[in-house]
Amino acid sequence: MAKRPASKRASTEAQPQYKVEYREIQPYGTLKDLPIALEDNARKQSVETLNQVLVDTMTLRDMYKKHHWQMSGATFYQLHLLLDKHYEEQADLVDMIAERIMALGGISIAMAPDVAEMTKIPRPPKGREDVPTQLARLLEAHEIILRQAHDGAEAADETGDDGTNDLLVSNVIRTHEPQVWFLAEHLAATDLVRADR
Repeated sequence: MAKRPASKRASTEAQPQYKVEYREIQPYGTLKDLPIALEDNARKQSVETLNQVLVDTMTLRDMYKKHHWQMSGATFYQLHLLLDKHYEEQADLVDMIAERIMALGGISIAMAPDVAEMTKIPRPPKGREDVPTQLARLLEAHEIILRQAHDGAEAADETGDDGTNDLLVSNVIRTHEPQVWFLAEHLAATDLVRADR
């Protein structure tokens, strides 16, 4: 059998094979068997809980960016920066939660249509809203996720899933609580200056 010339072989080897048959290797809702010393029922429960927290975190993350871009008013600069900081922190949580789901042998939600279908956070309008409305929407979303995180942490503790419990308490809850505090304080009805002076 004759060998192809080196130049012909190199150009063939360098050619990307981009026309492939698409195939799914693990259906959504299934678990891979992993030796992580957790029962299947515990892993399944945690994956379901974490996927809900994940889609709501993705929604909140994107709402932060929307309000960051559409901020207005006397506190524009400060809130513009604060909302972007919170956006980055939520983006970090998205990655942590998704990776935990995969480490449990599950499949993490990843695409925008699936997020829109599953989120429990009410959708804001496409248009621009005033500052109190923007902040109130963010606070409502935080509360939805915090309730899920508290319930999920308790359930994970009961099934012995210490990793999920730790993620929900140490990362999700401890990120959300100070963000709620920072946002809520902007809605206090205090004046910049006293009228009696």
